[in-house]
Amino acid sequence: MKFNNLILTIALLTTAMACNSTEQAAESTAQREQTVGYSSLSDEALLDTIQYQTFNYFWEGAEPNSGMARERFHTDNIYPQNDKHIVTLGGTGFGVMAILVGIERGFITREEGFGRLNKIVDFLASADRFHGVWPHWLNGETGRVKAFSQKDDGGDLVETAFMIQGLLTVRQYFQEGNEEEQALVDKINKLWEEVEWDWYTQGKNVLYWHWSPNYGWEMNFPVGGYNEALIMYVLAAASPTHSIAPEVYHEGWARNGAIESQEEYLGYDLVLDYYEHDDAPIGPLFWAHYSYLGLDPRNLKDRYGEYWKLVQNHALIHHKYSVENPEGYKAYGENVWGLTSSYSMNGYAGHRPGNDLGVISPTAALSSFPYTPKESMAMAKFLYQEADSLVGQYGPYDAFSVEHKWYLPRYLAIDQGPIPVMIENHRSGLLWELFMSSPEIKNGLDKLGFEY
Repeated sequence: MKFNNLILTIALLTTAMACNSTEQAAESTAQREQTVGYSSLSDEALLDTIQYQTFNYFWEGAEPNSGMARERFHTDNIYPQNDKHIVTLGGTGFGVMAILVGIERGFITREEGFGRLNKIVDFLASADRFHGVWPHWLNGETGRVKAFSQKDDGGDLVETAFMIQGLLTVRQYFQEGNEEEQALVDKINKLWEEVEWDWYTQGKNVLYWHWSPNYGWEMNFPVGGYNEALIMYVLAAASPTHSIAPEVYHEGWARNGAIESQEEYLGYDLVLDYYEHDDAPIGPLFWAHYSYLGLDPRNLKDRYGEYWKLVQNHALIHHKYSVENPEGYKAYGENVWGLTSSYSMNGYAGHRPGNDLGVISPTAALSSFPYTPKESMAMAKFLYQEADSLVGQYGPYDAFSVEHKWYLPRYLAIDQGPIPVMIENHRSGLLWELFMSSPEIKNGLDKLGFEY
């Protein structure tokens, strides 16, 4: 039996179970029939297709009132707790960069893209903020906070950093534009300058992730040691109005130098210490993506490490792990790889070596195109030319497992967003060049002792 036929069997079975509807299962079959042409695409045309589909999550799939990215999209139309109207800050930060990709690739016009971006910025200006910091989730119809967890009902500094990274990239794109575009630039500057990064230190030399008007600092999450949040410290240092001192970075994030690592895993230098996961030598692969959608890791280094080596080795380790496949999971190999946080069989899980559940998340490999172009293209061809039943209207579905005969026809904004952006950075460097052209970012990197 050909592998794509095996995947199709799994897909149709699981769709029927998930949807509990023969009509919806039939729709999945029809959708697959529309993808037969993928096998004839050139490599460049395949990248165009992936970028177009994933961009459309943030274009056609956006929440209509706010223009922002829905936290999730269910093709089976089954949403818990009215989540259809819940929008995400981090996912929208990635999404506004995807809209720039859409303009540059001709998916939409500059005028169309500007209109949507202006709508998003106006919504953000009127939405709940806490010392200038947005929450993780907002209600897209009202702009009011939607609690992410019991005590996470206030400011989320990491999600806000992802949003600001995207907005500064948009600002740089339109900075030489017409009068309307200049007005958008001014509105973005106002939002950027109102974020009180320094307040989120509590007067200490570290940044704290959360603050709640109801629970204060009770979540108590100081952000230090390597993870996805490097961009937060860079932006905090770069702020023209609420900047942090360099000691906040060196003592808080870098843990007085303990962030450095001399360890190897699977023959690759780790560079920095992924210390949060005592049961795993390395983090989920999204750590190599979120901060680097705009922050260019090429030639980026500080006293603690070289960041291109860090992120490229991170991706290469994940690929080699899949090839070696120590758990013996079905389908893992050269063309099927990538572990990251995503949907899983029992909800949501942080997949990584050390916590490998047999679940592959396409965003892991596809968002690694700048680091592993050959290996990422192999995964893209697997998805689109061998297992295209795993591809829907907004690109590859969030996760699948051949081992467990499982997949779910659903999407998450934070997983779809990095795909078109990082593929574009691989193809043209567009988002890297825009973000790094920000004078404040250069000042922030200089302040923290980076070379770039």
